[in-house]
Parts: sequence; structure tokens; C-alpha cells
Amino acid sequence: MNNQNLIIYEFDELYKVLFEIKKDINLNLKKASKNDISELNSQLDCLIFTQNKISGLDNQIIFDKFPISILKLLEKINIEFLKRNFNKQSEIIIGVYKFNLNSREMFYKSLKLKLTEKEINSIIYLSKSGKAVKIQELQSKVWGYQSELETHTVETHIYRLRKKISKVFNDKNFIISNKNGYEINKKK
Repeated sequence: MNNQNLIIYEFDELYKVLFEIKKDINLNLKKASKNDISELNSQLDCLIFTQNKISGLDNQIIFDKFPISILKLLEKINIEFLKRNFNKQSEIIIGVYKFNLNSREMFYKSLKLKLTEKEINSIIYLSKSGKAVKIQELQSKVWGYQSELETHTVETHIYRLRKKISKVFNDKNFIISNKNGYEINKKK
């Protein structure tokens, strides 16, 4: 483990065990109680171990299986940090929308849209380019087609994608087209 922040919520026994071995496992430990509950959600880069679920608390790991070996305990902590890092790396924000690359979903407020792999790859490519992208470039970079190939795949996919986004988010201008190609409009 590499210097992760772990908060132990009202669980003195676990805190004592981890505190004894903390220099060997590279954890930043902190104890928390009911008095600290309002501050816990503002702790962005941490995991919170609890014995019982606390509603409204993010980054919470319920730890209620006893007894457990120290190796299994450390494995559980490490897995939770790995999951958290994996999920954090899979989310990107483009304009007002949040995208989960693992589940290939697009979010805005409480609305959600499932995307195909090509759709999410197209959006990411357009977003990273920062300018209008010609159809031939999308054919080559996203679809892997040769530029000499005469196809309307890109236009058809972008048309359907724009239609999906418009239907769910009522946004007809997220992907705009002009004489230079397609681009992402990051303003809603």
C-alpha cells in the first residue's frame, strides 16, 4: 500500500491494530466519531471503515466479518483502495456531462445514457481534439477505416448519437457539425 488515507469510524479495536503496524503498511490513519460525521464527506482522498452502514456517507467500507486474519484485513483494505483508484480514473467530465468509461455511461444531474464503445470513443476523441474533426479523421482514428474508403459510417453514428443525447438530455448542441467537421460544444 502506498500512503493511502484511511479513516476508522467508531471502531477502536481496528484502529489500535492498524496503528501498531502502520509504519509497515504505509497507511495514514485517523480516528473519527459521531462528532466528526459532517466533516467526513469533505475528506476527498480517503476510505472510511465502519462497522455499520452510515447513510449519506461516501467512500464508506462496511467491515463486519469477524474474526479475520491480519493478512486478510490488509488485503481487503488494499482491494478497496485499488477499486477506488480504478473508478476514479474511469470518470471524466466533458462540459456539464460526466462519463464513466468502465460502464460506458453519460450522466447529467439524475439523467443517465448508456453508450456504445464507438460512441464513447468518438466523444472522447472529439473532446480531446479541441477543434472540429473531419469525417476522414474520425474514420481513421476511431473506426480504423482507410481514408480512401467511401462510407457514411461516421455520419450515421454521429447522427444517431446526437439523437440519443437530444432525447435523454434535451441537448441538440453537444456535438455540433460545421463545414470543418464535428466538434464538442462544452457549454449547455
